[in-house]
Amino acid sequence: MNYRSIYRPGLFDGQSIIITGGGSGIGRCTAHELVALGARVALIGRSMDKLETVKEELAKEGGEATIHSCDIRNEEAVRDTVADVIKQHGAIHGLVNNAGGQFPSLLENISFNGWEAVVRNNLTGGFLFSRECYTQWMRDNGGGSIVNIIADMWNSMPGMGHSGAARKGMLSLTETAALEWAPAGVRVNAVAPGLIISSGMYNYPESWISRVKARIASHPVKRLGTESEISSGIVFMLSEAAAFITGSCLRIDGGAPNIRMNWDIPDHKNNKPYNGFHLADVPEFLREEE
Repeated sequence: MNYRSIYRPGLFDGQSIIITGGGSGIGRCTAHELVALGARVALIGRSMDKLETVKEELAKEGGEATIHSCDIRNEEAVRDTVADVIKQHGAIHGLVNNAGGQFPSLLENISFNGWEAVVRNNLTGGFLFSRECYTQWMRDNGGGSIVNIIADMWNSMPGMGHSGAARKGMLSLTETAALEWAPAGVRVNAVAPGLIISSGMYNYPESWISRVKARIASHPVKRLGTESEISSGIVFMLSEAAAFITGSCLRIDGGAPNIRMNWDIPDHKNNKPYNGFHLADVPEFLREEE
């Protein structure tokens, strides 16, 4: 395995973990790290071509993955997909609710359909997968760990209000599920990434690229995060070391929500990124920022 994880080899030997949105970005990176640590992963997404590519990447390194086409917003599809994972893997030890998506827009310009699509992608889909993993396996088979990927929405998300509302809803869902499902041995936590260098930025319009660059200039650590830095947090939350952590949210954002208007941060290069993912895909406009 070429993934340079900070965790011990074999940490997830014998474990099967579902990753939604496993065909690209953070989901792809997390799949590589978990497989490097011994896990067998079930990759969920709408594009089978992307999932097949990641499956082939993992196979080249001796890893094993199954792939499953699923619209996470469709209740019946989610129910059938979870059942199929159990049939192929024999168990579900962990779930990473990573799939989601949004588009930049002012609130006044968001249609009902646009609002509904983003909320279903970033909140409803995570609820459906969590519920089905719990009821179909975790509740009656010794528990498990669920990690919900949300966002840096602590000071709201102007320009993406639909996503901010859904992500805050996912945090509340995380806290509720952690309480209700604790007696079954199920832990539920969230990871909140800040601005992360990933292939998802290929979809940003030019106006948002300039905003990203301005955000770097005002950022406490003067850089964006890497997919590996998010994956390492997810892996920790899934691991036995986090056995006493549930209902919590791990911020991985370089301190961005702590920015204050009356506090200037001088330029520096003193926060060095961690990137253990040998296949990380960096958009060209950010390569100079690595």
